[in-house]
Amino acid sequence: MHIAVSGNIGSGKTTLTEKLAKHYGWTATFEAVDDNPYLSDFYEDMKRWSFHLQVYFLNSRFNQIRQIRESQETVIQDRTIYEDAYIFAANLYRSQLISERDYQNYLSLFHSMVAFVQPPDLLIYLKADIPKLVGQIEKRGRSYENAIRIDYLKNLNTHYEDWIAQYKEGKLLVIDVNQMDYVANPEDFSAVVNRIDRELYGLFA
Repeated sequence: MHIAVSGNIGSGKTTLTEKLAKHYGWTATFEAVDDNPYLSDFYEDMKRWSFHLQVYFLNSRFNQIRQIRESQETVIQDRTIYEDAYIFAANLYRSQLISERDYQNYLSLFHSMVAFVQPPDLLIYLKADIPKLVGQIEKRGRSYENAIRIDYLKNLNTHYEDWIAQYKEGKLLVIDVNQMDYVANPEDFSAVVNRIDRELYGLFA
């Protein structure tokens, strides 16, 4: 199977992906953040580097999906190719941080790629409000994220809510993580696992 975890910056996707992979014995694949050569430049000058950043992420995610589908294992993926286009690129365009020409070029590339993409068997969306996101971002202390503005996170959250409300590609599990800490509280993680079990296996725990 292909399981995917989606959510805004700081929602806890990577942590949950790691914990679920360990719990179920799944193979985890992560977003190419630390290896992305455009990320720090992007947060310093979004308008200049937005197109470069988005094309890098899109290509990276497409290759991930190809590898996932070729694999004989169950793979859990940190963030989806849909988020690249419907959340991040769309937000940059509407915020006038990516030009019309670049955005149309990007969308053409995305639609060419997504024609070859099967959606995940289960999409897990981590719903988090701004205070939760900011707290998580500050806690992990990535230097390049210091420049992230609150309005940027708010705009992304709006795009996420719109996308999830219209998501029809496959099974969807929405988890409100505002009051959760599945690192410090084992019962929070157990609650997430129980909900995933019900979605995937029809188990009532």
